Amino acid sequence: MASSCRCSPVHSCHSSVPSSHQPSLVIFSGGTAFNCVAEELKNFTTRVAHVLPVSDDGGSTSEIVRVLGGPAVGDIRSRCLRLSDQSTSEALAVRTLLGHRLPLDAPKAKLEWYDIVEGNHELWKGVSKPYRETIRAFLVYFQNQILRRSEDSFCFSNGSIGNFFFAGARMFFQSLDSAIFLFSRVSGIPTESLILPVISTNERLTLGGELWVDISFTENSFTFPHPHPPTPHVLSD
Repeated sequence: MASSCRCSPVHSCHSSVPSSHQPSLVIFSGGTAFNCVAEELKNFTTRVAHVLPVSDDGGSTSEIVRVLGGPAVGDIRSRCLRLSDQSTSEALAVRTLLGHRLPLDAPKAKLEWYDIVEGNHELWKGVSKPYRETIRAFLVYFQNQILRRSEDSFCFSNGSIGNFFFAGARMFFQSLDSAIFLFSRVSGIPTESLILPVISTNERLTLGGELWVDISFTENSFTFPHPHPPTPHVLSD
């Protein structure tokens, strides 16, 4: 189960040891729970393959999946941000932009989203024109895909700009792997660091589980109940 974590500031963005001498790792994990470890791990080695799920449809990812379909990209986007470059002011500006979340209030979120798409938001400060136009192009494409589905009203509340960019790229290329490649290059992830979906697909995948207590079946990350603590048993002689 994913859990929130707070990381201390990372002073050394990547290991100073040449990549050819760094250990190689393959890590299977969820999105949020391992993020703090992933961010610290890059100080020791960047030769890491992160294998991540594409079925966790919680948070703002659920709205993207509901309206536009496709795999859940939130866990992959979250890991990409943790591995992104922080060595220059522009790299930090790009990281801040792609890590930004819109307000919880839906009308305010929609207004801020339009401000970002139109290139007028202060988040664009520090982002050079090549990066700016590349990122904006896929945000605009994402917006166009929403408008084409007029039967479903999209809610921007607490939306992740990184998720919107990722989803726009995935739909444009019709390839999850291509979207990961683009996000990795834009955010400056070391080329020896790999972000791999556990399944490379453009289809929606839904979490499901059978609860043996009452033999019921539940779907998606919103409806999984938290287990109750075990009832203590008193042993008598």
